Amino acid sequence: MQLHLVDAFTSAPFTGNPAGVCLTDADDAAWMQAVAAEVNVSETAFVDLSTLAATGEVGLRWFTPKVEVEICGHATLASAHVLFEQGLATSPIAFRTASGVLRAEALPGGGIQLDFPVDEPISALPDGHLADEFADALGAAVVELARCRYDVLVEIPSAEEVRDLEPDLSVLKAASGRGVIVTARAEEDPAPGAPDFVSRFFAPAVGIDEDPVTGSAHCCLAPYWAKRLGRDRLVGAQLSPRGGEVGVELAGERVYLRGDAVTVSRGELLAEATKI
Repeated sequence: MQLHLVDAFTSAPFTGNPAGVCLTDADDAAWMQAVAAEVNVSETAFVDLSTLAATGEVGLRWFTPKVEVEICGHATLASAHVLFEQGLATSPIAFRTASGVLRAEALPGGGIQLDFPVDEPISALPDGHLADEFADALGAAVVELARCRYDVLVEIPSAEEVRDLEPDLSVLKAASGRGVIVTARAEEDPAPGAPDFVSRFFAPAVGIDEDPVTGSAHCCLAPYWAKRLGRDRLVGAQLSPRGGEVGVELAGERVYLRGDAVTVSRGELLAEATKI
Protein backbone atom coordinates (compact mmCIF):
# COMPACT_ATOMS: atom_id res chain seq x y z
CA MET A 1 0.00 0.00 0.00
CA GLN A 2 1.31 3.40 -0.96
CA LEU A 3 1.44 6.09 1.73
CA HIS A 4 2.09 9.68 0.68
CA LEU A 5 2.53 12.89 2.66
CA VAL A 6 1.24 15.91 0.77
CA ASP A 7 1.21 19.60 1.68
CA ALA A 8 -2.10 21.04 0.43
CA PHE A 9 -3.24 24.57 -0.42
CA THR A 10 0.36 25.56 -1.10
CA SER A 11 3.04 25.12 -3.76
CA ALA A 12 5.94 25.18 -1.25
CA PRO A 13 6.96 22.19 0.89
CA PHE A 14 6.54 22.50 4.66
CA THR A 15 3.79 25.09 4.34
CA GLY A 16 0.05 24.68 3.81
CA ASN A 17 -1.72 21.73 5.43
CA PRO A 18 -0.06 18.29 5.49
CA ALA A 19 -2.25 15.28 4.75
CA GLY A 20 -1.50 11.59 4.68
CA VAL A 21 -2.84 9.79 1.60
CA CYS A 22 -3.09 5.99 1.82
CA LEU A 23 -4.03 4.02 -1.29
CA THR A 24 -5.90 0.93 -0.07
CA ASP A 25 -9.09 -1.05 -0.58
CA ALA A 26 -9.20 -1.96 3.13
CA ASP A 27 -12.53 -1.30 4.87
CA ASP A 28 -11.47 -1.58 8.51
CA ALA A 29 -12.24 1.68 10.35
CA ALA A 30 -10.22 0.67 13.42
CA TRP A 31 -7.16 0.04 11.26
CA MET A 32 -7.64 3.34 9.42
CA GLN A 33 -7.88 5.14 12.75
CA ALA A 34 -4.68 3.47 13.93
CA VAL A 35 -2.88 4.52 10.73
CA ALA A 36 -4.13 8.10 11.09
CA ALA A 37 -2.88 8.21 14.69
CA GLU A 38 0.50 6.90 13.52
CA VAL A 39 0.79 9.42 10.67
CA ASN A 40 -0.30 12.09 13.18
CA VAL A 41 -1.17 14.97 10.88
CA SER A 42 -4.54 16.72 10.99
CA GLU A 43 -6.11 14.36 8.43
CA THR A 44 -5.17 11.12 6.71
CA ALA A 45 -7.19 10.17 3.63
CA PHE A 46 -7.87 6.57 2.60
CA VAL A 47 -8.36 6.26 -1.16
CA ASP A 48 -10.03 3.16 -2.61
CA LEU A 49 -9.51 2.74 -6.36
CA SER A 50 -11.14 -0.72 -6.52
CA THR A 51 -14.52 0.66 -7.66
CA LEU A 52 -13.21 3.14 -10.26
CA ALA A 53 -13.51 0.85 -13.29
CA ALA A 54 -17.03 -0.36 -12.40
CA THR A 55 -18.63 2.84 -11.10
CA GLY A 56 -16.39 5.71 -12.23
CA GLU A 57 -16.04 6.74 -8.56
CA VAL A 58 -13.16 6.56 -6.11
CA GLY A 59 -13.87 5.76 -2.46
CA LEU A 60 -12.56 8.31 0.04
CA ARG A 61 -12.59 8.48 3.87
CA TRP A 62 -10.83 10.89 6.23
CA PHE A 63 -9.53 10.41 9.78
CA THR A 64 -7.93 12.81 12.24
CA PRO A 65 -5.59 11.18 14.77
CA LYS A 66 -8.69 10.71 16.97
CA VAL A 67 -11.89 10.44 14.89
CA GLU A 68 -13.34 9.89 11.42
CA VAL A 69 -14.81 13.07 9.90
CA GLU A 70 -17.58 13.63 7.36
CA ILE A 71 -15.76 16.11 5.13
CA CYS A 72 -12.22 17.40 4.59
CA GLY A 73 -11.01 19.78 1.92
CA HIS A 74 -7.22 19.65 2.16
CA ALA A 75 -7.01 15.84 2.31
CA THR A 76 -9.35 15.63 -0.73
CA LEU A 77 -7.06 18.04 -2.58
CA ALA A 78 -4.05 15.96 -1.50
CA SER A 79 -5.74 12.74 -2.66
CA ALA A 80 -6.53 14.18 -6.09
CA HIS A 81 -2.96 15.49 -6.36
CA VAL A 82 -1.55 12.01 -5.70
CA LEU A 83 -3.87 10.32 -8.20
CA PHE A 84 -3.05 12.87 -10.92
CA GLU A 85 0.69 12.80 -10.14
CA GLN A 86 0.83 8.98 -10.21
CA GLY A 87 -1.34 8.69 -13.32
CA LEU A 88 -3.90 6.58 -11.44
CA ALA A 89 -6.98 8.62 -12.45
CA THR A 90 -7.86 11.22 -15.04
CA SER A 91 -9.55 14.57 -14.46
CA PRO A 92 -12.21 15.05 -13.24
CA ILE A 93 -12.29 12.59 -10.34
CA ALA A 94 -15.56 11.73 -8.58
CA PHE A 95 -14.89 10.83 -4.94
CA ARG A 96 -17.58 8.79 -3.15
CA THR A 97 -17.65 10.08 0.45
CA ALA A 98 -19.79 10.43 3.57
CA SER A 99 -20.72 13.90 2.22
CA GLY A 100 -21.88 12.60 -1.15
CA VAL A 101 -19.93 12.76 -4.40
CA LEU A 102 -17.17 15.39 -4.35
CA ARG A 103 -15.34 16.19 -7.58
CA ALA A 104 -11.76 17.26 -8.20
CA GLU A 105 -10.53 18.73 -11.47
CA ALA A 106 -7.01 19.54 -12.65
CA LEU A 107 -6.92 23.19 -13.77
CA PRO A 108 -5.28 24.09 -17.11
CA GLY A 109 -2.98 26.67 -15.51
CA GLY A 110 -2.01 24.39 -12.62
CA GLY A 111 -3.63 23.59 -9.32
CA ILE A 112 -6.77 21.64 -8.53
CA GLN A 113 -10.41 22.68 -8.19
CA LEU A 114 -12.71 20.90 -5.73
CA ASP A 115 -16.52 20.91 -6.07
CA PHE A 116 -17.99 20.92 -2.54
CA PRO A 117 -21.43 21.68 -1.04
CA VAL A 118 -22.05 25.20 0.25
CA ASP A 119 -22.32 25.42 4.04
CA GLU A 120 -24.52 28.49 4.52
CA PRO A 121 -23.81 30.22 7.85
CA ILE A 122 -26.76 31.22 10.04
CA SER A 123 -26.37 34.10 12.48
CA ALA A 124 -26.93 32.44 15.86
CA LEU A 125 -25.23 31.59 19.10
CA PRO A 126 -24.27 27.97 19.74
CA ASP A 127 -26.69 26.32 22.17
CA GLY A 128 -25.78 27.08 25.76
CA HIS A 129 -23.05 29.58 24.92
CA LEU A 130 -22.77 33.38 25.07
CA ALA A 131 -20.91 35.80 22.82
CA ASP A 132 -18.90 36.97 25.83
CA GLU A 133 -17.47 33.45 26.21
CA PHE A 134 -16.00 33.60 22.71
CA ALA A 135 -14.72 37.15 23.21
CA ASP A 136 -12.99 36.10 26.43
CA ALA A 137 -11.60 32.90 24.93
CA LEU A 138 -10.22 34.72 21.88
CA GLY A 139 -9.16 37.94 23.59
CA ALA A 140 -10.93 39.93 20.86
CA ALA A 141 -14.25 41.66 20.33
CA VAL A 142 -16.90 39.61 18.54
CA VAL A 143 -18.35 41.31 15.44
CA GLU A 144 -20.60 38.40 14.41
CA LEU A 145 -21.33 34.85 15.46
CA ALA A 146 -22.78 32.28 13.07
CA ARG A 147 -23.47 28.56 12.97
CA CYS A 148 -22.34 26.43 10.05
CA ARG A 149 -23.21 22.76 9.58
CA TYR A 150 -20.05 21.58 11.33
CA ASP A 151 -18.50 24.65 12.94
CA VAL A 152 -19.01 27.94 14.74
CA LEU A 153 -17.90 31.02 12.78
CA VAL A 154 -16.68 34.09 14.71
CA GLU A 155 -15.85 37.35 12.96
CA ILE A 156 -13.48 39.67 14.85
CA PRO A 157 -12.44 43.24 13.93
CA SER A 158 -9.12 42.86 12.07
CA ALA A 159 -6.75 40.53 10.22
CA GLU A 160 -3.99 41.51 12.64
CA GLU A 161 -6.05 40.24 15.57
CA VAL A 162 -6.71 36.96 13.74
CA ARG A 163 -2.97 36.53 13.15
CA ASP A 164 -2.09 37.24 16.80
CA LEU A 165 -4.73 35.02 18.43
CA GLU A 166 -3.73 32.84 21.36
CA PRO A 167 -7.15 31.39 22.26
CA ASP A 168 -8.23 29.47 25.32
CA LEU A 169 -8.70 26.09 23.65
CA SER A 170 -10.59 24.62 26.61
CA VAL A 171 -13.46 27.05 25.95
CA LEU A 172 -13.41 26.41 22.20
CA LYS A 173 -13.39 22.66 22.81
CA ALA A 174 -16.58 22.96 24.85
CA ALA A 175 -18.37 24.87 22.07
CA SER A 176 -20.77 22.66 20.13
CA GLY A 177 -19.66 21.54 16.68
CA ARG A 178 -16.46 20.27 15.07
CA GLY A 179 -14.45 23.46 15.44
CA VAL A 180 -14.33 27.25 15.57
CA ILE A 181 -13.54 29.41 12.53
CA VAL A 182 -12.19 32.87 13.41
CA THR A 183 -12.21 35.33 10.52
CA ALA A 184 -11.83 38.98 9.50
CA ARG A 185 -11.71 41.05 6.34
CA ALA A 186 -8.18 41.24 4.90
CA GLU A 187 -8.01 44.83 3.61
CA GLU A 188 -10.46 47.45 2.41
CA ASP A 189 -9.12 47.42 -1.18
CA PRO A 190 -6.91 44.37 -1.73
CA ALA A 191 -4.64 44.25 -4.78
CA PRO A 192 -5.62 41.82 -7.57
CA GLY A 193 -5.03 38.26 -6.36
CA ALA A 194 -4.45 39.34 -2.77
CA PRO A 195 -6.60 37.75 -0.04
CA ASP A 196 -10.07 39.19 0.51
CA PHE A 197 -10.50 37.66 3.96
CA VAL A 198 -8.40 35.80 6.52
CA SER A 199 -9.15 33.03 9.00
CA ARG A 200 -7.80 30.53 11.49
CA PHE A 201 -9.41 27.25 12.49
CA PHE A 202 -9.36 25.58 15.91
CA ALA A 203 -10.79 22.08 16.44
CA PRO A 204 -9.58 20.69 19.78
CA ALA A 205 -12.83 18.68 20.07
CA VAL A 206 -11.61 16.37 17.26
CA GLY A 207 -7.96 16.33 18.32
CA ILE A 208 -6.69 19.28 16.26
CA ASP A 209 -5.74 22.32 18.33
CA GLU A 210 -5.20 24.37 15.16
CA ASP A 211 -5.60 23.18 11.58
CA PRO A 212 -3.09 24.87 9.22
CA VAL A 213 -5.40 25.35 6.19
CA THR A 214 -8.99 24.11 6.30
CA GLY A 215 -10.67 23.66 2.92
CA SER A 216 -14.06 22.63 4.29
CA ALA A 217 -14.24 25.73 6.53
CA HIS A 218 -14.17 27.78 3.32
CA CYS A 219 -17.50 26.20 2.33
CA CYS A 220 -18.88 28.38 5.15
CA LEU A 221 -16.48 31.32 4.74
CA ALA A 222 -17.27 31.68 1.02
CA PRO A 223 -20.99 32.53 1.37
CA TYR A 224 -20.30 34.56 4.53
CA TRP A 225 -17.84 36.90 2.84
CA ALA A 226 -19.55 36.86 -0.57
CA LYS A 227 -22.57 38.56 1.03
CA ARG A 228 -20.42 41.16 2.78
CA LEU A 229 -18.08 41.92 -0.12
CA GLY A 230 -20.58 41.60 -2.97
CA ARG A 231 -18.55 39.12 -5.03
CA ASP A 232 -18.87 35.38 -5.62
CA ARG A 233 -15.17 34.80 -6.40
CA LEU A 234 -12.75 35.47 -3.52
CA VAL A 235 -9.42 34.44 -2.03
CA GLY A 236 -9.03 33.42 1.61
CA ALA A 237 -5.74 33.31 3.51
CA GLN A 238 -5.47 31.08 6.56
CA LEU A 239 -3.03 32.70 8.98
CA SER A 240 -1.76 29.65 10.85
CA PRO A 241 2.01 29.43 11.39
CA ARG A 242 2.31 27.27 8.24
CA GLY A 243 -0.14 29.41 6.25
CA GLY A 244 -1.90 28.83 2.95
CA GLU A 245 -4.48 30.23 0.53
CA VAL A 246 -7.80 28.92 -0.77
CA GLY A 247 -9.52 30.36 -3.84
CA VAL A 248 -13.31 30.15 -3.56
CA GLU A 249 -16.18 30.65 -6.00
CA LEU A 250 -19.89 30.27 -5.26
CA ALA A 251 -21.94 28.34 -7.84
CA GLY A 252 -25.49 28.00 -6.54
CA GLU A 253 -25.55 25.31 -3.86
CA ARG A 254 -21.94 24.37 -4.58
CA VAL A 255 -18.65 26.10 -3.89
CA TYR A 256 -15.42 25.66 -5.85
CA LEU A 257 -12.25 25.49 -3.77
CA ARG A 258 -8.97 26.04 -5.63
CA GLY A 259 -5.42 25.38 -4.52
CA ASP A 260 -2.06 23.79 -5.19
CA ALA A 261 -0.40 20.81 -3.52
CA VAL A 262 3.10 19.33 -3.32
CA THR A 263 4.20 15.81 -2.40
CA VAL A 264 6.73 15.80 0.44
CA SER A 265 7.28 12.05 0.77
CA ARG A 266 6.02 8.70 -0.49
CA GLY A 267 6.56 5.18 0.70
CA GLU A 268 5.03 1.77 1.43
CA LEU A 269 2.76 1.04 4.39
CA LEU A 270 3.68 -2.38 5.78
CA ALA A 271 1.11 -2.71 8.60
CA GLU A 272 -1.74 -4.37 6.70
CA ALA A 273 -5.31 -4.20 7.96
CA THR A 274 -5.47 -7.94 8.58
CA LYS A 275 -2.51 -7.71 10.98
CA ILE A 276 -3.94 -5.06 13.35
